[in-house]
Amino acid sequence: MIRTDPPTPDLFLTPVDEVFVRNHLGPHPRLDTATWSLTVEGLVERPLRLDFPTLQSLPQTRFTAVHECFGNPLHPTVPTRAVTNVEWAGVPLAAVLELAGPLPEARHVWLEGADTGDFGGESGTSYLKDLPLDLAGAEVVLAHGMNGEPLRPDHGYPVRAVAPLMFGTNSVKWLSRIVLAADRPDHLFTTRLYTRVLPGESESRPVREKDVSSKLLAPGDGSSVPAGTCELAGYAWSSTEVTSVEVSVDDAGWQPAALDRRGPDPAWQRFRLPYDLAPGPHRIRCRATDSAGRVQPLAGDRNAVHEIRVVAEASTHPTGR
Repeated sequence: MIRTDPPTPDLFLTPVDEVFVRNHLGPHPRLDTATWSLTVEGLVERPLRLDFPTLQSLPQTRFTAVHECFGNPLHPTVPTRAVTNVEWAGVPLAAVLELAGPLPEARHVWLEGADTGDFGGESGTSYLKDLPLDLAGAEVVLAHGMNGEPLRPDHGYPVRAVAPLMFGTNSVKWLSRIVLAADRPDHLFTTRLYTRVLPGESESRPVREKDVSSKLLAPGDGSSVPAGTCELAGYAWSSTEVTSVEVSVDDAGWQPAALDRRGPDPAWQRFRLPYDLAPGPHRIRCRATDSAGRVQPLAGDRNAVHEIRVVAEASTHPTGR
């Protein structure tokens, strides 16, 4: 399923039916909580095999976070703008690591899904991601719920990893195995794909931390609206708080939009700007800045400023005399 813009975009929480789905390795695995288990192995004092009831008996957490697809790893600079805002429920990875007891030489956490298939010229590969142990222990949640309901099969049922400050590629679905290791794994989805060179740098790094970004959602791209005052609105997000959003109409100067604060969860932030649209076609753009000082580029990268085109139609109602 390829879907970028949800039918009802102007909601703080994206309905599960409208959350995008991305799979690299063919049809998703058919798993059952009665037989599913999660192994924790490698550089640990106590290797574990957790069934679903045991996982649910561990401390639980609930939070709302932006869920964003990085895009096609074969074309890392092409914008996709597939993004949603979701409430997750699950178990902090830290609780599972505490049970297993990482050994002192453990430096990395490998997260492996149950899905296998062919991608990027490799056959029979699994979906594997890795994170530094301290980062994974502080951020990752083993989620079994999404917007108040159990995960659906195409979203990782029964359990997926969620790394809320990172791109969705790090939130491994159909989680089946966790390995603690001294080194990173050399794998298609760790060292050969989902890497990039950031602006101002010369060496490639793993795709992890979200970029600063924003997206116009109202009015809809390609829509017709009445001429006159129109609210230009959307959402902005980053791995840290977004501090400002600006909007430009027809290449005029950038105007500051009203922006909601982020709050304690890494959710997206709504912005809005009332604007008087003259009759005719219009090009509207938005750009965000975050607390790290990062600004969306005008062009040339996956988080380049978003633009929409609308037509403002003059009223056809006759005037009275």
